[in-house]
Amino acid sequence: MKEIKTQDAVGHIISHDITRIIPGGEKNVAFKKGHVVREEDVAELLKLGKAHLYVWENDETKLHENEAAVFLADLVCGPVAAGFEGAGDFLRGEVKEGKIEIFAGRSGLLRTDRAVLAALNGFDEVMVATRHDLVPVRGGDKLAGTRIIPLAISKERLNEVEMAAGAAGGVALSILPYLNKRAGIVTTGSEVFEGLIQDGFTPVVREKAEEFGAEIVSHLTVPDNPDMTTAAIKRIFDEGAEVIFVTGGMSVDPDDRTPLSIKNTGAEIVSYGAPVLPGAMFMVAYLDKTPVLGLPGCVMHSKRTILDIVLPRVMAGIRVSRKDINDLAAGGLCLSCEHCIFPGCGFGAL
Repeated sequence: MKEIKTQDAVGHIISHDITRIIPGGEKNVAFKKGHVVREEDVAELLKLGKAHLYVWENDETKLHENEAAVFLADLVCGPVAAGFEGAGDFLRGEVKEGKIEIFAGRSGLLRTDRAVLAALNGFDEVMVATRHDLVPVRGGDKLAGTRIIPLAISKERLNEVEMAAGAAGGVALSILPYLNKRAGIVTTGSEVFEGLIQDGFTPVVREKAEEFGAEIVSHLTVPDNPDMTTAAIKRIFDEGAEVIFVTGGMSVDPDDRTPLSIKNTGAEIVSYGAPVLPGAMFMVAYLDKTPVLGLPGCVMHSKRTILDIVLPRVMAGIRVSRKDINDLAAGGLCLSCEHCIFPGCGFGAL
């Protein structure tokens, strides 16, 4: 590219989009990249504040910003990013002014590799911005945006960017599919078992689990008896459940025996208690490879809780560790907004 005065640009090819911004928030493209400047364009370009233009000069050692943006998008999430509607895990938006937005091609759990992002953004000429790691996404959701900063970039530099990304781990984005797990629910509480009150817990858990592809194959209701609760968990496990929810009885009251019941199954207790509100009395355990989740009462009456953070990970096959739970502290406070936009907020964001 070379810079020339706008008055001298007639017949030259504009090498980048030129935008028009109208007071009130409207923004559009007045002249597209590749436009051949005409005599009548000069006055309009000057009105847009363009006293000089960059016009394209063929150079085999460089790529134009738009071509380079496509290259960068493919680095972010693999060659599938070059597809359009219906083309795999990722969809690529229109390239414009060296920018490309990347969208989810299907539902799943977004994984964002910070090491790869750091490697990509370590070069002044490129940038990549993404959503947080471990966010559940649906097809069509916006995931990332990339941009080439200059109007052209050397092929040699792009090769360096590619090698740096590869050394850091490869692609920055991936989507884990949900595994359509077979799930079981153990509802605890003598008041529910004896029919004194209606079970308000199970419908909530069922709806949340089915959102991530689970099939509820077993449901047992037991009184506040730790031996009966332990037996119910084991029965559902023996029936082949791949995730088990145990509702209620998670506090420190004398009648709340669910943590003991889960421990007595022989399950490995990963964490009892979590730095998350709502959800501080949450339990994660593993009976062999099957996650057993002890759910506190807030899951029944609060719109968003720790279950909404952990459940997508479990359904995507991630084994939850104590560190994973501890890492939720920063971002673990739900603000209980009147208009909930989760997961598009800071709750559970890493």
